[in-house]
Amino acid sequence: MPVTGASGADAARARVALSHDACELAERARALVPARDHEPGATLAEALGVLAAARRLCASAAEFERLHGASRDELGAALARARDGSGDTSWWREHLLRHPLEAALDLDDWVRHHTDGDDPGPAPVSGILAHDNGHGHAAGTAP
Repeated sequence: MPVTGASGADAARARVALSHDACELAERARALVPARDHEPGATLAEALGVLAAARRLCASAAEFERLHGASRDELGAALARARDGSGDTSWWREHLLRHPLEAALDLDDWVRHHTDGDDPGPAPVSGILAHDNGHGHAAGTAP
C-alpha cells in the first residue's frame, strides 16, 4: 500500500532498498547451492558474505518498518518471534541423513530451475555424492 507525504517517500525508498538487499541475499545464497570445487576457505568466505547480506536485509527491513510506522514494541515482538525457533529446518537435516541422494536430487532440480541461463550440469548438487570420500564409500552415504 503506497504511503504519501515526506515520510511516505522515505518509506518507499526504504522499501526499494529492502528489495535490493533481498535480491542480493538471494543471489549470494543461490550461488552456494551447486556443490562445486573451491579453494580452501572459499566456501566459508562465500557463506559469510551471505550472512552479511542477511544482516543488511534485516537492517533494511527494520528501517522500512520504522518508517512505515511500526513501534519499537512491534519491532521487538517481531524479533522475539524470529528467535522462538520458527523456521526450524531440522526436518531437512533429518531428510538429508536418511535419504541423501533424494535430498541432493531435489536440490539439483532447484538449481536447474533457478539458473540464469548457465548450464549447471547434470548433477550440480548430487554429483558430490558420486565422489569417494576416502573411506571406501561415496560421500554422504553410510559406510
